[in-house]
Amino acid sequence: MAKIFVVEREHQATVKVFSVDRDSKADLLYAEGDRDYKAKGDCLWFYVDREYQADIKIFWVDRESKADIKVFKVDRESKAKWNKSNKWCNRLHK
Repeated sequence: MAKIFVVEREHQATVKVFSVDRDSKADLLYAEGDRDYKAKGDCLWFYVDREYQADIKIFWVDRESKADIKVFKVDRESKAKWNKSNKWCNRLHK
């Protein structure tokens, strides 16, 4: 699971993400975890409160064209996966 820290300004981010409205539009289908110790892979996200705890810093962009990754949140870990090839594949976690 990638430990995610959401930054307030675009230039602070390692990667810019955009939330799409359908899974078929997404590069990455992700699920949110409730514990950081389950951390593995790019697709299971755990949001951290402090920047130093994070594997990656993201910024939510308001336009698809500005995103490095288009994401869709799924309700189960078993559905989380890379949907399309992307240069960020296997780079969101430590």
